[in-house]
Amino acid sequence: MAPSFDWWAKDSHRGTPVVVKMENPNWSVVELEGPSGGDFFLNTDSPSRLGRDKSRNKNAKQLTWVLLLKAHKAAGCLTSIATAMVTLGSAIKRRIHSGRTDIETTDIDRENENPTVKTRFYTFIKIFLWLSVFLLGFEVAAYFKGWHFGAPHLQLQYLLAMPFGFQDIFDSLYSQWVLFRVEYLAPPLQFLANACIVLFLIQSIDRLVLSLGCFWIRLKNIKPVPKQDAVADLESGENEFFPMVLVQIPMCNEKEVYQQSIAAVCNLDWPKSKILIQVLDDSDDPSTRLLIKEEVNKWQQEGAHILYRHRVIRDGYKAGNLKSAMNCSYVKDYEFVAIFDADFQPTPDFLKRTVPHFKGNEDLGLVQARWSFVNKDENLLTRLQNINLAFHFEVEQQVNGIFINFFGFNGTAGVWRIKALEDSGGWLERTTVEDMDIAVRAHLHGWKFIFLNDVEV
Repeated sequence: MAPSFDWWAKDSHRGTPVVVKMENPNWSVVELEGPSGGDFFLNTDSPSRLGRDKSRNKNAKQLTWVLLLKAHKAAGCLTSIATAMVTLGSAIKRRIHSGRTDIETTDIDRENENPTVKTRFYTFIKIFLWLSVFLLGFEVAAYFKGWHFGAPHLQLQYLLAMPFGFQDIFDSLYSQWVLFRVEYLAPPLQFLANACIVLFLIQSIDRLVLSLGCFWIRLKNIKPVPKQDAVADLESGENEFFPMVLVQIPMCNEKEVYQQSIAAVCNLDWPKSKILIQVLDDSDDPSTRLLIKEEVNKWQQEGAHILYRHRVIRDGYKAGNLKSAMNCSYVKDYEFVAIFDADFQPTPDFLKRTVPHFKGNEDLGLVQARWSFVNKDENLLTRLQNINLAFHFEVEQQVNGIFINFFGFNGTAGVWRIKALEDSGGWLERTTVEDMDIAVRAHLHGWKFIFLNDVEV
């Protein structure tokens, strides 16, 4: 510890005593008292004026010490920040050189990686970063050398009229770089900017039309309604209107939510002989697979018509999982398939509120329910996400479903007519947005969609 600096006043002193302790590199002010009221009186005739002037000088010295100590601490903080940045840069450089920029990679993924492609990719990133830093430094240097452009003409007439023979090397290079940007970079960038403006205007008009359509739906209370005979047959059980429904729950390492989703689906209010539940488990964690399998066995013992399926090779991810399940021989006995992700919990009456819409609508391929969230009021982020998704469901999908019978399938909480899936080519692994892919292909084949804003999952 460095020595302490103490300023002590006489008994009659009414200044600002300060006790400052310095520790390398930290410091602390132990005591800092305020000035007394007498220090603010200006009495030129007072015999103690000279003493007060001396005390003020001493207080100024004390304040200077405090400011110097604060500067010392600030310098220490800057040094720490610089050290941390250098350490972070070194860590990033080591990870890029070793090709380890992912957080978690399985052994199978490492075996399937192409080292040549990976090396080229990281080389391209490093070249791009270094080029960006170089051009930034080039622009900063040009700015300090007096290359200040004014909008909108950028003083190009002055640049073109400059006597290049009297320029130094830097000015010559920068002038050529400016002319290159004007000739080759500015036109495509201006075109892209104009295209973005046009797309923004189109999207704004689209949002306005959708909002007006939602207002009209609310005003007229328009919503899809199943035929009355379908509802009556379902409630009475007559005419055997309980079609065969296949329920699929695709999941992968869903240790936190698998119990709730399986329990909710097994409690669907539908005749057990008319429903089959497929738990499509793509988990690569052995403990998770064991837990899910035990949960399925438990519900099987309670009488639920439920099966467990596991793929050793996860080709196509979710789309491949659904495609593999639809290739089972017993699927031909079912007319509809309901799909729920592992974090969805349908209410018991879900099928009774969605399946009746298919009766009498032979061209109807999909009935989509709305999502709801159990933690939407947890914090500001969840509230903002809920506002964004509420617009997507209530405005975009509801309006498109009412007026053009088409919207993007949400990948879950929907019931498909199996014939529509087969007619559209089934699930394809060519993309990770398999829900939108199948929706577009089904729409192009003439199938219609219904969105139920009052049915939430």
